Amino acid sequence: MLAAMSPVPDATAPGAAVPDRARPDACPGALRLHTADDGALARVRLPGGLLTERQALALADAAQALGDGRLEITSRGNVQLRGLASDCGGELAGRLRAVGLLPSDTHERVRNIVASPGPVGGPVGDPVAGTADVRAWARALDEALCASPWAVGLSGKFLFALDDGSGDVAALDADVTLIAGPDGTALLRLGRAATVRPVPAGRAVAAALDAAREFLDAQRAAGLRAWHLRELPDLLPPGPLPMPVLPGRRPPLGALSDQGGPHVGGPHDGGLHDGPYDGPSIGAHVGLHVGLRFGAATAAQWRTLVDAAEGELRLTPWRAAVLPGAPAARLPELAAAGFRTAGGTAWEGASACTGLPGCAKSRADVRADAARALDAAPPVVLPVAPSAGRSAGGALPVHWSGCERRCGHPAGRWVDVLATGQGYRVTAAGGPPGRDTAVEVTNEEMAAAVAAARRTTT
Repeated sequence: MLAAMSPVPDATAPGAAVPDRARPDACPGALRLHTADDGALARVRLPGGLLTERQALALADAAQALGDGRLEITSRGNVQLRGLASDCGGELAGRLRAVGLLPSDTHERVRNIVASPGPVGGPVGDPVAGTADVRAWARALDEALCASPWAVGLSGKFLFALDDGSGDVAALDADVTLIAGPDGTALLRLGRAATVRPVPAGRAVAAALDAAREFLDAQRAAGLRAWHLRELPDLLPPGPLPMPVLPGRRPPLGALSDQGGPHVGGPHDGGLHDGPYDGPSIGAHVGLHVGLRFGAATAAQWRTLVDAAEGELRLTPWRAAVLPGAPAARLPELAAAGFRTAGGTAWEGASACTGLPGCAKSRADVRADAARALDAAPPVVLPVAPSAGRSAGGALPVHWSGCERRCGHPAGRWVDVLATGQGYRVTAAGGPPGRDTAVEVTNEEMAAAVAAARRTTT
């Protein structure tokens, strides 16, 4: 049965009423655990997705000793532990403090910082898009946030994005976005604004922090309360420059080169070729990028990932991990452990909420249903998106939800797969008003319906 509908009413569209934010947000943290159907849940903030090997192993140990033995990478590059005992908060906090993962008890939920994970490390502001290293920004912003008493007034959902110029995390439409530009400059974007403010790269972190405080001060003066800048798009003055069109490229899965693409052969191929290799070379091998199915891994899988790392892991908002310096020879081992090591499958751009049995509100075991549909679906090609991550070409991202809350769904245009109790409702969501259509399908019909919806371009 086909029906015209809008699956996700956008309360933040221009002219829409400001959502009622009279209550604080309920985002879980490392100290404020969330009670789920499968036990307590802790969310550990990892600014920039940065982890040392020691910290990553400490998370695996905590998941195994205190929880259900699994770890989840969130859509902001943080880590969740599930199945925790309700009284384990003190021990978990102690474990996190011991490895530097809980630098502030008062600010731990506002340390929401995503950053471009590219493994190459030129100076911030390098003129080649995608080569700026924004890790220093992430560390400096985290330190400044934790040192600012007023920052506790930010919502646990308020997000900073630090983009190296590639446009990968700028596409997330964060509350405050810094974009590295040429000649030692940076661009500051507020919410989903079509404009930006130019700032010297040396003041970029201070400018991002000032924007967050300006947002808090302005809504307090107006007698309003919001969690996101997009909820009050006219509260702060626009920037003087138009938002630039960015490549929108994410690092590909597999071996990475210093030119931002997949590495092909050459002297650093980790032994994948016998004898001299005289084929094409996109660039020198500099690391690996591997994906996790729905962002989840067992403690054993996680330790395999850490073992392949060369001292550092960078978790991404796409529920994957970049391992700078890791040799390409580790890819077969990671693939055998269940990690996604190559692109082009239907799993590209696919996500799902927790579903049953972890969430009592869910109407289905959406991850199991989604996995069957994705394994049965044909390969996809995701678009290289201009600017804010939207494109008329290529396959749309897809997200499975167990209920109308649609936890974790992507920004922009996407395919919404909603459990109904009798099957699923598949909708190409986020398009022009009145243009979204939905089809009700059974589990057996879902793979074909999702594949068709992902090809939607209107």
